[in-house]
Amino acid sequence: MYLYIKALHIIFVVTWFAGLFYMVRIFIYNREAQDKAEPERTILQNQFTVMLKRLWFGITWPSCILTIIFGTWLVIFLGAIPTWLQIKLGFVVGLLLYQLSLHAIYRQQRKNIFKYSSQQLRVWNEVATIFLIAIVILVEVQTALSIVWGLTGLTLFALLLMLAIRIYKRTRKE
Repeated sequence: MYLYIKALHIIFVVTWFAGLFYMVRIFIYNREAQDKAEPERTILQNQFTVMLKRLWFGITWPSCILTIIFGTWLVIFLGAIPTWLQIKLGFVVGLLLYQLSLHAIYRQQRKNIFKYSSQQLRVWNEVATIFLIAIVILVEVQTALSIVWGLTGLTLFALLLMLAIRIYKRTRKE
Protein backbone atom coordinates (compact mmCIF):
# COMPACT_ATOMS: atom_id res chain seq x y z
CA MET A 1 0.00 0.00 0.00
CA TYR A 2 2.85 2.39 0.89
CA LEU A 3 4.36 2.24 -2.62
CA TYR A 4 1.00 3.00 -4.26
CA ILE A 5 0.51 6.03 -2.04
CA LYS A 6 4.08 7.14 -2.76
CA ALA A 7 3.47 6.75 -6.51
CA LEU A 8 0.28 8.83 -6.31
CA HIS A 9 2.12 11.46 -4.26
CA ILE A 10 4.84 11.71 -6.92
CA ILE A 11 2.29 11.89 -9.74
CA PHE A 12 0.48 14.79 -8.10
CA VAL A 13 3.75 16.55 -7.27
CA VAL A 14 4.59 16.44 -10.98
CA THR A 15 1.19 17.77 -12.06
CA TRP A 16 1.30 20.44 -9.33
CA PHE A 17 4.66 21.73 -10.53
CA ALA A 18 3.53 21.55 -14.16
CA GLY A 19 0.59 23.76 -13.23
CA LEU A 20 2.78 26.22 -11.34
CA PHE A 21 5.29 26.50 -14.18
CA TYR A 22 2.66 26.92 -16.89
CA MET A 23 0.53 29.31 -14.85
CA VAL A 24 3.28 31.91 -14.66
CA ARG A 25 4.02 31.48 -18.37
CA ILE A 26 0.38 32.36 -19.10
CA PHE A 27 0.68 35.34 -16.71
CA ILE A 28 3.64 36.51 -18.81
CA TYR A 29 1.79 36.06 -22.11
CA ASN A 30 -1.29 37.79 -20.69
CA ARG A 31 0.84 40.72 -19.50
CA GLU A 32 2.54 40.99 -22.89
CA ALA A 33 -0.85 40.89 -24.61
CA GLN A 34 -1.65 44.20 -22.90
CA ASP A 35 0.87 45.87 -25.21
CA LYS A 36 -0.92 44.64 -28.35
CA ALA A 37 -3.33 46.71 -30.39
CA GLU A 38 -7.05 46.01 -30.50
CA PRO A 39 -8.70 43.63 -31.36
CA GLU A 40 -5.70 41.34 -30.79
CA ARG A 41 -5.42 42.41 -27.14
CA THR A 42 -9.01 41.50 -26.31
CA ILE A 43 -8.88 38.21 -28.21
CA LEU A 44 -5.69 37.15 -26.42
CA GLN A 45 -6.90 38.38 -23.05
CA ASN A 46 -10.15 36.40 -23.36
CA GLN A 47 -8.25 33.25 -24.32
CA PHE A 48 -5.71 33.63 -21.51
CA THR A 49 -8.52 34.20 -18.99
CA VAL A 50 -10.08 30.85 -19.94
CA MET A 51 -6.71 29.08 -19.90
CA LEU A 52 -5.77 30.53 -16.51
CA LYS A 53 -9.04 29.49 -14.87
CA ARG A 54 -8.95 25.94 -16.24
CA LEU A 55 -5.30 25.42 -15.34
CA TRP A 56 -5.58 26.95 -11.88
CA PHE A 57 -8.77 25.27 -10.71
CA GLY A 58 -8.69 22.16 -12.91
CA ILE A 59 -5.07 21.10 -12.44
CA THR A 60 -2.93 23.21 -10.11
CA TRP A 61 -5.09 23.49 -6.99
CA PRO A 62 -6.41 19.90 -7.15
CA SER A 63 -2.84 18.60 -7.64
CA CYS A 64 -1.64 20.68 -4.70
CA ILE A 65 -4.37 19.32 -2.44
CA LEU A 66 -3.84 15.71 -3.52
CA THR A 67 -0.06 16.08 -3.08
CA ILE A 68 -0.63 17.23 0.49
CA ILE A 69 -3.12 14.44 1.20
CA PHE A 70 -0.86 11.66 -0.12
CA GLY A 71 2.23 13.28 1.44
CA THR A 72 0.53 13.42 4.83
CA TRP A 73 -0.45 9.77 4.42
CA LEU A 74 3.20 8.90 3.74
CA VAL A 75 4.32 10.77 6.86
CA ILE A 76 1.76 8.82 8.89
CA PHE A 77 3.25 5.58 7.50
CA LEU A 78 6.74 6.72 8.54
CA GLY A 79 5.69 7.44 12.10
CA ALA A 80 8.69 9.60 13.03
CA ILE A 81 9.70 12.68 11.05
CA PRO A 82 13.45 12.66 10.32
CA THR A 83 15.36 15.95 10.04
CA TRP A 84 15.59 15.87 6.23
CA LEU A 85 11.81 15.50 6.05
CA GLN A 86 11.28 18.41 8.43
CA ILE A 87 13.42 20.58 6.15
CA LYS A 88 11.53 19.31 3.10
CA LEU A 89 8.24 20.18 4.76
CA GLY A 90 9.60 23.68 5.35
CA PHE A 91 10.21 23.97 1.61
CA VAL A 92 6.69 22.65 0.95
CA VAL A 93 5.28 25.39 3.18
CA GLY A 94 7.35 27.88 1.17
CA LEU A 95 5.93 26.39 -2.03
CA LEU A 96 2.40 26.81 -0.69
CA LEU A 97 3.14 30.46 0.08
CA TYR A 98 4.49 30.81 -3.46
CA GLN A 99 1.24 29.32 -4.79
CA LEU A 100 -0.78 31.79 -2.72
CA SER A 101 1.26 34.61 -4.26
CA LEU A 102 0.38 33.24 -7.70
CA HIS A 103 -3.26 33.11 -6.66
CA ALA A 104 -3.06 36.83 -5.84
CA ILE A 105 -1.58 37.53 -9.28
CA TYR A 106 -4.29 35.35 -10.86
CA ARG A 107 -7.01 37.40 -9.13
CA GLN A 108 -5.36 40.66 -10.22
CA GLN A 109 -5.09 39.60 -13.85
CA ARG A 110 -8.72 38.48 -13.85
CA LYS A 111 -9.54 42.11 -12.96
CA ASN A 112 -7.15 43.43 -15.66
CA ILE A 113 -4.69 44.64 -13.03
CA PHE A 114 -1.11 44.07 -14.14
CA LYS A 115 1.26 45.07 -11.34
CA TYR A 116 4.26 43.13 -12.64
CA SER A 117 6.23 43.38 -15.85
CA SER A 118 6.81 40.28 -17.94
CA GLN A 119 10.45 40.38 -16.81
CA GLN A 120 9.45 40.37 -13.14
CA LEU A 121 7.11 37.46 -13.79
CA ARG A 122 9.92 35.56 -15.54
CA VAL A 123 12.06 35.93 -12.45
CA TRP A 124 9.15 34.91 -10.20
CA ASN A 125 8.61 31.83 -12.38
CA GLU A 126 12.05 30.54 -11.40
CA VAL A 127 11.15 30.44 -7.72
CA ALA A 128 9.23 27.21 -8.37
CA THR A 129 12.37 25.77 -9.99
CA ILE A 130 14.36 26.50 -6.85
CA PHE A 131 11.72 24.82 -4.68
CA LEU A 132 11.64 21.81 -7.01
CA ILE A 133 15.39 21.33 -6.89
CA ALA A 134 15.56 21.77 -3.11
CA ILE A 135 12.76 19.29 -2.47
CA VAL A 136 13.99 16.62 -4.91
CA ILE A 137 17.56 16.79 -3.60
CA LEU A 138 16.35 16.50 0.00
CA VAL A 139 14.22 13.48 -0.85
CA GLU A 140 16.96 11.71 -2.78
CA VAL A 141 20.03 12.34 -0.64
CA GLN A 142 18.22 12.69 2.70
CA THR A 143 20.69 12.41 5.58
CA ALA A 144 23.76 12.35 3.32
CA LEU A 145 23.23 16.03 2.51
CA SER A 146 25.09 18.58 4.54
CA ILE A 147 22.86 21.56 5.26
CA VAL A 148 25.71 23.98 4.60
CA TRP A 149 26.60 22.41 1.24
CA GLY A 150 22.95 22.07 0.30
CA LEU A 151 22.16 25.72 0.98
CA THR A 152 25.37 26.82 -0.74
CA GLY A 153 24.49 24.78 -3.83
CA LEU A 154 20.93 26.06 -3.84
CA THR A 155 22.11 29.67 -3.54
CA LEU A 156 24.60 29.21 -6.37
CA PHE A 157 21.90 27.64 -8.53
CA ALA A 158 19.54 30.56 -7.81
CA LEU A 159 22.28 33.03 -8.77
CA LEU A 160 22.91 31.11 -12.02
CA LEU A 161 19.20 31.25 -12.81
CA MET A 162 19.14 35.01 -12.30
CA LEU A 163 22.19 35.37 -14.54
CA ALA A 164 20.52 33.25 -17.21
CA ILE A 165 17.40 35.44 -17.03
CA ARG A 166 19.50 38.59 -17.52
CA ILE A 167 21.32 37.06 -20.49
CA TYR A 168 17.98 35.99 -21.98
CA LYS A 169 16.64 39.53 -21.54
CA ARG A 170 19.65 41.02 -23.33
CA THR A 171 19.45 38.59 -26.25
CA ARG A 172 15.72 39.19 -26.53
CA LYS A 173 16.24 42.95 -26.83
CA GLU A 174 18.74 42.48 -29.64
